[in-house]
Amino acid sequence: MKQLFARQKAAFVKDPNPAIKQRKQQLLQLKASLLKHKLAVGEAISKDFGYRNANETQFLEVMTSIGDINFALNHLRRWMKPEKREVAIQFQPAANTIVYQPLGVVGVIVPWNYPLYLSIGPLIAAIAAGNRVMLKMSEFTPELNKVFKTIVSECFDEDRVAVIEGEADIAAEFSRLPFDHLMFTGSTAVGKHVMKAAAENLTPVTLELGGKSPVLIDNNMAMTTAADRIVFGKCVNASQTCVAPDYILCPKAKVDELVKAITSRFGKLYPDFANNEDYTYVVNDRQYQRLLSGLDEAKQTGATIISSAPDFTIDKNKRKLPLQLVLNASPDCQLLQQEIFGPILPIIGYDSVDEAIAYVQERPRPLALYIMSFDKKWQQKVLDNTHSGGVTINDTVLHFGQKDLPVGGVGPSGMGHYHGQEGFKTFSKARGIHSKGRINSVQFIYPPYHKSLLGLVLKLFVR
Repeated sequence: MKQLFARQKAAFVKDPNPAIKQRKQQLLQLKASLLKHKLAVGEAISKDFGYRNANETQFLEVMTSIGDINFALNHLRRWMKPEKREVAIQFQPAANTIVYQPLGVVGVIVPWNYPLYLSIGPLIAAIAAGNRVMLKMSEFTPELNKVFKTIVSECFDEDRVAVIEGEADIAAEFSRLPFDHLMFTGSTAVGKHVMKAAAENLTPVTLELGGKSPVLIDNNMAMTTAADRIVFGKCVNASQTCVAPDYILCPKAKVDELVKAITSRFGKLYPDFANNEDYTYVVNDRQYQRLLSGLDEAKQTGATIISSAPDFTIDKNKRKLPLQLVLNASPDCQLLQQEIFGPILPIIGYDSVDEAIAYVQERPRPLALYIMSFDKKWQQKVLDNTHSGGVTINDTVLHFGQKDLPVGGVGPSGMGHYHGQEGFKTFSKARGIHSKGRINSVQFIYPPYHKSLLGLVLKLFVR
């Protein structure tokens, strides 16, 4: 890794500001290689997960990746264009501009849940910004890693883009390299270690973490409509999604109605669950046992567990888990304290919108927040009194797929942004340039001050 890093650093010094033509060509090569291997990507990810429907992978990871490349190609010229800024009158005549300059060598630590998209998304932004890139892939997706290395090797030399594999110790060493920027997507706990390691080199970080993303349902919302818009976002990829709804705040009088609506909707999306081929498995035994342990703890402390596929018997040796609704869970239980990251959905009743908002306010700020209401005033009240990385109103997870919206957390759910122009800016240095010509008006305030115009300038501007 250190040798690769040194090679990329040396290559960047020789070519510190790639032209737009070069950057676009790299993106086009990446697109062509991804399209060439798109079926292999689906097969590989399915093997890594135990099973994931190929269509789901094409929709969630391949289509979004191609869309991000196309968006960058269409907008890169505008992003790279210097921005004019105002010059205060006392410094005229002059010009101020912002020029976006490549940072150098960027490190990206990729999670296992969307191993293609969460590697290519940052890669697109870093290439668009003119950087060299090193990617540390997850040890839990070895099959996808093989395909991804092939995709990258067809487009780039290792001094441009390099792919690293290995266990947690390799990831730790990776985060200690003196990158010009380091991006990590994963858990809050690991994110703290990454940030600590990066701090030794004063490496700036972008952390895409997670947290407990709530759904707030208005008392006037039809529960069938809310359920229709929650279930897919919660169940896609078996809820192994950083922005998946983590819990629901529902009017107390409508909890039973919501439960019926959710289970009905789940049955329509995933009929004959035991034999259904559209539903993804939990990625590995460790994650599966963690989820079952959370359900057991909740049940032992008095919670009611309702399976959305009641005829399906959970097999501890087969990692297929239908959506589990959790009612009356203890506030101290694991499911209400930690990000769930799986197909388990606690439902918490509330008496007033103020009570629901207070529940969100009292907890760490989440990566996403979902509002189910067609009442504009109700929507605005929730927006004005909560914080989150992003928001979708009257649906779930879709804000993450918008090319021209930034993605990023706040507080415990992360820092920094990427996607679209925000990604380009994250991996660029916004370099401020003040330029003067032959006329230099500032010379009239040079010392000796009692002979200069400084006194007049201060009278005019210090007021």
